[in-house]
Amino acid sequence: MTKTRTVEVRNSAPDINVQWDEGEKFVSVAALIYAYFDGLYTCDLEIFKAVFHPKATYATADETPLLHRNMDEYFDVIAARQSPASKGEARRDVIDEIQFAGENTAFARVRCSIGATDFVDFLTLVRVDGHWQIMAKIFHIIPRS
Repeated sequence: MTKTRTVEVRNSAPDINVQWDEGEKFVSVAALIYAYFDGLYTCDLEIFKAVFHPKATYATADETPLLHRNMDEYFDVIAARQSPASKGEARRDVIDEIQFAGENTAFARVRCSIGATDFVDFLTLVRVDGHWQIMAKIFHIIPRS
């Protein structure tokens, strides 16, 4: 049976390299997601390289044709983007849910905003060598009017 917890995150970024006891996997996945939100807000490539697995997938079907990028392509987009932090944008990031499918696989549904666009991200995470990383980011785009 999968347990689901809901937590809202606002402007918090614990150290993603902290080692947690096995019973604290929820906290360690949430810490990784906090860092992911910080990476989105600051466009810090070092954070992205830490939170994403090197072979991760990035995709959305909200663009035609379907948009799919590998991590090198995604990191190029992040490097070219003016960060929301540099524009003084308010942070809007929320963890809606985290689910586990065993000790090494997790799923998170999160929401965030960049500029005038809101996003719903489905993040699939894997734990490799004791560290959680995002293996897939599949997202929905919601333009604000």
